[in-house]
Amino acid sequence: MKQVKKGVVFALIAAVTLSLAACGNSKSNSEPNKPSSSAASNAPNNNSNLVVAGVVFQEDQFMKLLSLGYQDAAKAAGVKILTGNTANDQAKEAELINTYVSQKVNGIAISPLNEESSIAVLKKADEAGVKVAITNTALTNAPFAVGGYTSDNKNIGQTTGKEAAQYIQEKLGGKAKIAILQFKSLLPEQSADRVNGFLEEVKKVNPDVEIVADQDAWIQDKAVAVTGDILTAHPEVNLIYSANEGGTIGATMAAKNAGKAGKVVVFGTDASDQLVSMLKDGDNVLQAITGQDPYDIGYKAMELLIKGLKGEDISASKGKTIIVDGILLSRSNPDGIAKFEADLKAKMGK
Repeated sequence: MKQVKKGVVFALIAAVTLSLAACGNSKSNSEPNKPSSSAASNAPNNNSNLVVAGVVFQEDQFMKLLSLGYQDAAKAAGVKILTGNTANDQAKEAELINTYVSQKVNGIAISPLNEESSIAVLKKADEAGVKVAITNTALTNAPFAVGGYTSDNKNIGQTTGKEAAQYIQEKLGGKAKIAILQFKSLLPEQSADRVNGFLEEVKKVNPDVEIVADQDAWIQDKAVAVTGDILTAHPEVNLIYSANEGGTIGATMAAKNAGKAGKVVVFGTDASDQLVSMLKDGDNVLQAITGQDPYDIGYKAMELLIKGLKGEDISASKGKTIIVDGILLSRSNPDGIAKFEADLKAKMGK
């Protein structure tokens, strides 16, 4: 790509900033395929020329927190940030990355959609002089990246599994008839890691547990229907494990709808306002979940990206993935739930 004169770069960035200012504050991504700007206040002079981008791929609470992490890290460093959302569209992702390259942003922190095609476009961005940090996926083929932060999916399953193992031992006499909800047809490796981690921990303590159903249902409405069918076909089921948020919500609702509160318990994955409410509900269905920490993932990735842009030593993280531990929320620890809920509200600005 031809070198653009410095004055043109500044003018273009200023134009983008002014034209998008009406889109909302730094916590909003109202137009997924258009970068919105958020200029940091009190920016130090030595960082005032840096411009970075933080990219997510949908509008759920996880991605909003990831984006907030990006933004807060940039503000703390006194760096201007553009935010974008690819809306689960591979073509839009490529277009957005290419737009940032043409705008001569200095770096991009991104949650990519695909480990192959996304990385190929990001590699071209790096070759054009734009540094890249990866979030929400393991780095296996991006040695050019300054580094990445993500959760460990097996650890997420294991953390919930340890809690379920204790429950089965103490409440069910070491035996359980288990139904599994996962998302193997969507993301087979991620789903399998969570389920296998869960079962590994459960069976360590309770070798007599039995898996009587294992189906895909990661969207809430489908999970309600699938769980209802499972409970009808297998009335002996007394514990359900779901590998994602939608499945966990749906399984909890279905158990309650079937009049199984007190007879069927649910252990699940992810942490959100709705799941926290279910943990606090007096129906006693949802017992524990392991959530990820998207805010911390986004903050640390952006922090690392900016360090690389400032010429600090990032050799220890180059091309590598750093794991951010999951967060266990259990009905048995109401203080932990309250602390998480307060922290979540603070991060979301509620």
